[in-house]
Amino acid sequence: MAVEDETKLRTYRQSTLPDGVDPEPSARGALYSLCSQLFADPDDDLYRLLADGSITEECRALLDQTTLSVAPPDFTVDDDHETVSARFNDIFVVGYSEVVDKTDGTMNNQGPPVSLYESAYRSEISWNQANLDLARAYEYFGCEVNQDVRRNHDHLKLELEFMSYLCRREAAVNPGIAAARIDFHDRHLRVFVDGLATALEAETGTGVFGRAADFLNRLSKADIEELATREITQPTTRTNGAPD
Repeated sequence: MAVEDETKLRTYRQSTLPDGVDPEPSARGALYSLCSQLFADPDDDLYRLLADGSITEECRALLDQTTLSVAPPDFTVDDDHETVSARFNDIFVVGYSEVVDKTDGTMNNQGPPVSLYESAYRSEISWNQANLDLARAYEYFGCEVNQDVRRNHDHLKLELEFMSYLCRREAAVNPGIAAARIDFHDRHLRVFVDGLATALEAETGTGVFGRAADFLNRLSKADIEELATREITQPTTRTNGAPD
């Protein structure tokens, strides 16, 4: 499996699942996949799905298929495509540079206001540690990053697609994968998503991206809290950053 995003809505219906596939974790996987699509400069297709309410409707339908108690979001946008795209770039892409000492040309370089990379929210570990741990986890489960798209392993979209994949494996292959999902939440996704939501709360005019981060934070929190109540008999061990 290649861990990468697509720009179309993956419509989920319980009636279309193959026999033997658990619909509940399948729906959770679809929710993580849906969220992964929201943190991108919207192309024409994504903008249309936001503007006509399709993504909002699908998200609510998915939540209804889970046991999670999470209030549904509203991802509908009223702004035109250009405005939404500019907002994404202003928040997540565009930094700035300014000369702070004209005598020697010293520059103050700042990245974008909000980062979509986990390592930006993990002061206790290095960039290399975070990405090496993720690379090992992806590899352990047979996932690889699409090399045609230049993203580090700790990019939000990749981590969300990986969590989506783990949910689907839990649903179709091995319920014990739930233990791996807890481990991935603990080691990576929860602290990342919480930091992202906090960072966006500090910004003004975040629009749909702020609402998406808030929903993702609530979704992941409810997900791990429910997982923690289960009697999971297959423990995870941290061998090279991946569960056994």
